[in-house]
Amino acid sequence: MTIPSEFDSIRPFEPEELPEAYDRLLANPQFKAVLEFLYPGMPFEAIARKMRSCSTCLEFQLAFSYGFLKNLMAKESQGMDIDVSALDTEKRYTFVSNHRDIVLDSALLDVLVYDAGFKTTCEIAIGDNLLSLPWVKDLVRINKSFIVERSLSPRQTLWSSKRLADYMHFVVSKKNDNIWIAQREGRAKDSNDRTQPALLKMMAMGGEGSAIERLKQLHIAPLAISYEYDPCDYLKAREFLLRRDVEGWKKNAQDDVDSMRTGIMGYKGRVHYHCAPCIDGYLDNLSPDMPQKDLFDRVAAHLDKQIHRHYQLYPNNYVALDMLNGTDAFKEKYSEEDKQRFAQYVEGQVAKVADVPNKDEDFLRESLLTMYAYPAMNHILAQ
Repeated sequence: MTIPSEFDSIRPFEPEELPEAYDRLLANPQFKAVLEFLYPGMPFEAIARKMRSCSTCLEFQLAFSYGFLKNLMAKESQGMDIDVSALDTEKRYTFVSNHRDIVLDSALLDVLVYDAGFKTTCEIAIGDNLLSLPWVKDLVRINKSFIVERSLSPRQTLWSSKRLADYMHFVVSKKNDNIWIAQREGRAKDSNDRTQPALLKMMAMGGEGSAIERLKQLHIAPLAISYEYDPCDYLKAREFLLRRDVEGWKKNAQDDVDSMRTGIMGYKGRVHYHCAPCIDGYLDNLSPDMPQKDLFDRVAAHLDKQIHRHYQLYPNNYVALDMLNGTDAFKEKYSEEDKQRFAQYVEGQVAKVADVPNKDEDFLRESLLTMYAYPAMNHILAQ
C-alpha cells in the first residue's frame, strides 16, 4: 500500500522505518533508563534483540505493550473488561471516548479489543504537546500513534485539521484499521464528559460527499470508559486549586509527566469499557438539509448520551453524589462500609496535595467528590 507523503510527519512508522527508529531509541539514555525500570534484571541486549525482531507496529505492541499492560493491571486493578456486543469484530471503527487517563485510555483499549476478537488494535490520536522529547515521539509512533498538532496559527490549524481528517479516513478505508480519539481536547478533569462539536467538524473535513456521509465513512463507535478509582484525581484537584488561586498558572511539561506516571502506576480498582452501537444508523435518520452547525451539535449530543448511558457506575460514584448534595438519595446503591471507605479515600487524596501552602481542603474535597459524582449524574440524566 502506498501511503501519501503528506501524512509522513504524523502517521505511525511503516515497517521499513522501524529499524532506524529502534536504533534511535536504543541509543537514547533516557529510554535505556525506562527499560531498566520496566525490566529490572533483564539484559539490555536481550530487549534490543526482541525489539528489532518486531517487523510491524502491531508486532511491537503484542511483544511489549500487551504483556506490560496485562501485568500492570493484574497489580494495579481488580480487573478490566470490555463489552463489544454492539459491534462486529470483523469491521473497523473510530472509537470516540471520554478521556480519563493520558496513556491508559487508549492503551487498555488496544489490549481489550484484541482479546475481544479484533484482528488488530487501534491507531491512537495523541497531541503533540505530550511529545516534546524526540524519543517519546519515536516511541508513540512505534506504538501505532498518529499526531494531532496543536498551538498553531488559525491558518495552520485549518490545514493541519484537514490533513488529520484525511489521514483518519485513510486509516479506516485503506489501511483497514481502527482509530481511537478522545471526545475532546485534553481530559475532562471534572469527569463531566462532553463531546466537542469541533471534533466532528474536523472529521467531516475528510472523505467524500455530504457531512453526514463523511462521518459515516469513519464508522464512529461511542465508547464509555469507567475507572473505579482515578489515580490522578488529586492531581486534577490540585490543578483546579492552582488555577483558581494563582493568577496565570499553567501546567508545565513536568506536570504531564507526573500525570502519566501516576495514571499508569496508580491503583484503578475495577475498569470497564463499553462500546455503544456504531452511529451510522443514527446518521441515516438525520436530515441531509440540516445546517452543519446543528448537525455537529446533534451528533455530539448523541455521542454524549451513548457514553453517559453506558458508564459502569460503582458505589463510590453514588456515595460521591450523595456526599456532594448532603443527602442519602442513593443509599440503596452502596453500603455504610462503602461510604466510610470512600470518605477515607477522599481524605487520603486531599492529604497528597502537600506542596500547596495553606491549601483549601474544602475546595479540594469538593473537587474530588465532583469528579466521582458527574458520571452518576450524567448516567441518570441519559436514561
